[in-house]
Amino acid sequence: MSSNLRDGEQGTVPDRKGRFLEKSGYWYYMTREGVDIGPFDSRADAEIGVGEFIDYVCSSAPGAAKIIERYRAA
Repeated sequence: MSSNLRDGEQGTVPDRKGRFLEKSGYWYYMTREGVDIGPFDSRADAEIGVGEFIDYVCSSAPGAAKIIERYRAA
């Protein structure tokens, strides 16, 4: 049976379709903390970027997500 869960994830597969957005011809992805990361020239580049971001956060210290939350748009 195939699963879309990533390493370390449990439970139901989260919706990732709404993670990407286009603004003024550039692509961004949104973190779970609500931070838009970009700009990228294409959606494909943004998809690569989000994968690299997830890898970084997963390999970082446990408090990395809390640091990212400081940049959440008010």
